Amino acid sequence: MAAGYLDILRARHAARLLTGTLVGRLPNGTAHIAIVLFTRAEGGSYTLAGALAAAYGLATAVGQPLLGRAVDLYGQPRVQFPAAVLSALGMALFAVAGLGSLPLAYAAVVLAGVATPPLEGGLRALWPSVLKREDRVHRAYALDAVAQEIMFTVGPLLVTLLVSLWSPAAALLVINGIGVLGALSVVLSEPSRTWRSAPREAHWLGALRSPGLLALLGAFFFVGLALGSITVAGVAYADDHGRESVYGWLMAALGLGALIGGLGYGARQWSGEHEKRLRVIVALLALGYLPLTLTPSVPAMTALAALAGLFLAPAIACSFIVVDRHAPRGTVTEAFSWLVTTFGVGAAVGTAAAGPAVELGSTAWSFAVAGAGGVAALAVLLATGRVLTAPARTAQVVAGSENDRNGAAEPGFSTGRKA
Repeated sequence: MAAGYLDILRARHAARLLTGTLVGRLPNGTAHIAIVLFTRAEGGSYTLAGALAAAYGLATAVGQPLLGRAVDLYGQPRVQFPAAVLSALGMALFAVAGLGSLPLAYAAVVLAGVATPPLEGGLRALWPSVLKREDRVHRAYALDAVAQEIMFTVGPLLVTLLVSLWSPAAALLVINGIGVLGALSVVLSEPSRTWRSAPREAHWLGALRSPGLLALLGAFFFVGLALGSITVAGVAYADDHGRESVYGWLMAALGLGALIGGLGYGARQWSGEHEKRLRVIVALLALGYLPLTLTPSVPAMTALAALAGLFLAPAIACSFIVVDRHAPRGTVTEAFSWLVTTFGVGAAVGTAAAGPAVELGSTAWSFAVAGAGGVAALAVLLATGRVLTAPARTAQVVAGSENDRNGAAEPGFSTGRKA
């Protein structure tokens, strides 16, 4: 298992791109917890905390596909780094202004969200030119998902550590400063500077003209909803047990479970249709969320959180391949950015729903939102099975088609798209 991942990381530029993207995405990956903790520290309610986090998520959802399309049209450096700086400035404004003026607070988090750079989609657009072979690219998708779970494991712990050492405002400033450095590392790399998208058909819908992609996005909206609700539910659970650190451990356990699952998933070569495998994985993911409603003791809840995360990274990694199969030519960054958008919208709805669920019902009710999200995601995949098993194109997607301005082809590298 380790040999396959080491083979990827030894490829020129691979480790730098993966690390830079991971660090650059840290502000986005920790924004919901940072916003919730900052709002609570400023005296705001759970509902206000959820609403601000939801505003950030919705703004990210709007910005990601727009910036992703801009990357496809104008290249990565001209979009990614300026966006990272603007997003950090928005979150800095939120940290300095606080909740004294709610319109200003909402404007600040919206600015931070809408300017979040599409580093995640940008990395997936770069993998073919860096790794050259289809099997390595697919394993890189799994490694990419695992790296995200490292971020989701370390990120909450880092935020809570910064809060305990300094303050929630300092946590916001430090995390976003680190994110700018990560984005800078990516855009200064040779693959990012030389990358060009394949020629695309002019269409106002862009990547959204693919029915299979729309079906996948619908399902992953509900996966995002589940994850967003757990953000608020975890804070409520920690408050119930009188220890702020409990939240960090729950989120770390969720990420650790996904880390283990992602490593196992990427360690083997899978046969059969990716879309069918995705339905099985999402079914197991939904099954893992349901026991969280039991809200047992902290050790048992930590174990349940790890179990709930076990199939998250495999679901994400498999979804990357499905996106690649269904995205229209020339829309690779935009298509992956739409996947990020569905997570953002879903997480925003989840955080907004979980706050009132805590205050009107109980902590268990807020975890029930996560369970419902997992079940709904599976229902969408089952209902759209016919669309998802028929990719829109079957063009030979070679290592250079989307990423190499010279269009150099590597024989045998195909993602199975249909024309």
